[in-house]
Amino acid sequence: MILVADSGSSNSDWMLNLPDSKPLSFRTKGLNPFFVNEKEIAKVMKEVPEILPYANEIHEVYFFGAGCVTPDRREIVSNALTEIFPTAFISVESDLLGCAYATCGDKKGYICTIGTGSDIGFFDGEHLRTGVHGVGYVLGDEGSGAWFGKQLITSFLYDRMPKDLAKKFAERYRLNKDIVIKNVYQRERPNAYLASFAEFMAENRLHPYIDSLLRNGFDEFVRTNVMTYPDYWEYKVHFVGRIAYHFDLQLREVCEVLGVKVGSILKSPMEHLFHFVVDRETKLIQER
Repeated sequence: MILVADSGSSNSDWMLNLPDSKPLSFRTKGLNPFFVNEKEIAKVMKEVPEILPYANEIHEVYFFGAGCVTPDRREIVSNALTEIFPTAFISVESDLLGCAYATCGDKKGYICTIGTGSDIGFFDGEHLRTGVHGVGYVLGDEGSGAWFGKQLITSFLYDRMPKDLAKKFAERYRLNKDIVIKNVYQRERPNAYLASFAEFMAENRLHPYIDSLLRNGFDEFVRTNVMTYPDYWEYKVHFVGRIAYHFDLQLREVCEVLGVKVGSILKSPMEHLFHFVVDRETKLIQER
């Protein structure tokens, strides 16, 4: 059996291929090793009743996750998964590579993730080439849920948000400076907290302020990330993530203005990624 995971900072999606049955799917909280440690990851997995009966039958685990960009971070996840699946081969790679498999397959193209955070890389058909981007929600993550959440909160607290929208925001969240500071600076996963305000943007997407905010955020993402590559206009640029998916109208229009060729826009890479990995591993077994 092969288990595949796509993990962001907010949620992790999992799919397990079962003999003579449709794949088993389930979801856990995000398992970004920058925000959760080895013990916490193992604890989350032990609390998933769907997977435990198959733990000793799973022989391959392919985990693609946010934060899995350096050997030490990948090791955190690998060690935790080995505790749960002791007889399995464990592979831990970045979520960006998983998104490349899901959108590009074996073709060349740029892959962007725009969800809780944001990042970009170039896939040459075999390997993912990352650049200077992906510096996290404090320094970067332009156009992401965390980035938009930060703009919304500061606009509200500084009394710069339009009055009609501010009234809705206040009634919905009942925030003040102390609550925001506690969630951003004192509690776990502040990036996921900031990204949670994307729901408010979705509910008010037709408001001129929100529309302008979305276009400015995507413009900054494209200029800061995509257009820094000298040949960005030669290849399709694919997007994965709930922010890109739910606000695809503004994203597509910004890309058109800036000369970016948009490829796929997926809410989640999970299903495409799962079939890519299972088909690849099945083919390798047949060729042996």
